[in-house]
Amino acid sequence: MAMTSEGVDTRSRKSEQSDRTRATLVRVARALFADRGYAATSTEEVVHQAGVTRGALYHHFRDKYDLFEAVFLEIQDEARARIRGAAGLHTTPWEAFRAGFDEYLNHSMDPTIQRIALIDAPAVLGWERWRELDYTLDLLQSALRGLRENGAIAPQAPTDELAHLLRGVANEASQMIASSADAPGERRRVGEALAAILEGLRVR
Repeated sequence: MAMTSEGVDTRSRKSEQSDRTRATLVRVARALFADRGYAATSTEEVVHQAGVTRGALYHHFRDKYDLFEAVFLEIQDEARARIRGAAGLHTTPWEAFRAGFDEYLNHSMDPTIQRIALIDAPAVLGWERWRELDYTLDLLQSALRGLRENGAIAPQAPTDELAHLLRGVANEASQMIASSADAPGERRRVGEALAAILEGLRVR
């Protein structure tokens, strides 16, 4: 049976409404998770502030954990785009690499990122799931391969192993910033220490 144009329009409108509802739930949950933390945020409050029914929530998400993961993935996507954007402003692979790291640290200054991605996510998602969803490893592996091919780091450099090690450095750096009572000062100190580590990889 052929679908009428009216039927197509109806399906399209329902799909758009569904997408809007999901986006609203994620937006509201993100604000609540950032303000109150995962444990103190209830699905009842998310539903209330989003102006939707509990059925709408559970149509899109299995539970609060699933909703939190969606918020975390949105933050990950944003961070990846910011890092690529910062790196793309530079013409040499090494400058782009350093700019990406700097933007990663800058991103860690955001209180929303600190609360959701750095404090709650490892505990809520679990260590293995948190590492699985972490976007930094792929970015680092790609960047290091590019640096090796460009001659910015030694041709024998084990890029995959370096990527894993540098991810650990980046994660620890962001945790230090997030847990510091003086985040701007810690950002500066961590940045200086990280610069020394990265410069040690560079071929002059």
